[in-house]
Amino acid sequence: MKKTCTAQQGYDSYRWFLDAAERGNAYAQFNLGRMYKAGDGVARDEAKACYWMSKAARQGLAYAQNQLGAMYYYGRGVEPDDDLAVHWFRSAARQGEASAQQNLGQMYRKGRGLVRSDEMAYSWFCRAADQGLASAQTLLGECYADGRGVPRNYPMALAWYRKAALQNDPHAQLRLGLMYKHGFGVGRNEVQAMAWFRQAAMQDIPAAQRLVGVAYAEGLGVPCDPPRAVSWLLRAAEQDDVDAQFNLAVLLSHGKGVEHDHDLALTWYQRAAQAGHALAQYNLGGMYARGCGVERDDRRALEWYRLAAEQGTASAQFNVAVMYANGCGVSRDDTLAAAWYRSAAEQGDASAQNNLGVMYANGIGVEQDDLQAVDWYAKAAEQGHALAQFNLGGMYSSGRGVPRDPLQSFMWLTLSAQGGDIAALSNSRRMTLVMTPQAVKTAQELARRWRRRHPQAAARLGRPVA
Repeated sequence: MKKTCTAQQGYDSYRWFLDAAERGNAYAQFNLGRMYKAGDGVARDEAKACYWMSKAARQGLAYAQNQLGAMYYYGRGVEPDDDLAVHWFRSAARQGEASAQQNLGQMYRKGRGLVRSDEMAYSWFCRAADQGLASAQTLLGECYADGRGVPRNYPMALAWYRKAALQNDPHAQLRLGLMYKHGFGVGRNEVQAMAWFRQAAMQDIPAAQRLVGVAYAEGLGVPCDPPRAVSWLLRAAEQDDVDAQFNLAVLLSHGKGVEHDHDLALTWYQRAAQAGHALAQYNLGGMYARGCGVERDDRRALEWYRLAAEQGTASAQFNVAVMYANGCGVSRDDTLAAAWYRSAAEQGDASAQNNLGVMYANGIGVEQDDLQAVDWYAKAAEQGHALAQFNLGGMYSSGRGVPRDPLQSFMWLTLSAQGGDIAALSNSRRMTLVMTPQAVKTAQELARRWRRRHPQAAARLGRPVA
């Protein structure tokens, strides 16, 4: 058990090191610098720490050179100076000081004080890792995993992560867990992933705590345990991990295995949303739009939807468009509605594609254009969107934007009806009264062929693929 140093003993050590340091002893100067840096036996004073570290560094003591480089890097006790940080890191690294080799590698990786070079960073990480420095081994694993300064090599990344993880480096444990989770260089294994995430989480790494929480929430590598999921997510969320804040809010708002708590969900959505988390912004907008856990407020809903939309979230872009189209929380503006529908539609959002088609068909917010209407209806219809299929069937029936084609019209109306559209069912029945039995049979066969070519969309239609 480590003995506690009394104040008198600390002061006696300080006097001893001070006397030796003033006589020029480099090791005493280094230790005196450490005492001032940590406030150990003497009042904490980073300027004096830097003064004595500098004395020892100039005598060639590698430990002091590395410490002095770090002080210049962070600007502790001295003005920040990347050039001097590099100088002292390099001086120590050339003497074989592993921490300095790692630090010099980081300067190359970040391009601070010298020309950025992943290759040189890799070279210095190798030297430090070969000496057994766990943090350098983790960085070397990252080089292999990400292909930075060396060709990507997952088995090598795995090997270096494992070396560091077995030395209890939490960042290596986290990265090793991710390798097992995603099957990079090793067979995918959620149990192993969870085991490594847990070790890192116990060392207070928020990303690992979040991943442990998600594993318990979804039953990945462990039995599903929502209360434990909440506990781990809360630990990460309180460390400002925005993804954890979002996941915690989702659990609390859905109440799956835990008690519903819309008020607390709102709090965590707000924290994540304010930090810029797009899905949190979207869900927060939904809570204001529905009046869930907060008084309904269309204006606030639009504000949060728009923030998420501006980050490219298609579902948020669609909701913003709907609110402009209907004048919810804002003055009606068909031009802006069409613009936001287009943003979502270009990302493949089927509902936005259909609504944009409606706007082109009717000249709302855009110049009337049947060709554009058909194009957007078709994009949504191909995804199995029932209303778009109905609208596309109507275009073929009337010959708007496409040649009139009763077979194509009946096919799309049939698919739409199978997707649950009542108007399509009614229209398709009326068409059977004016079409020949052979034409009806042909159109139905076209619908069956379409479902075979679109199994995922067919599943959404609720019919087996024939």
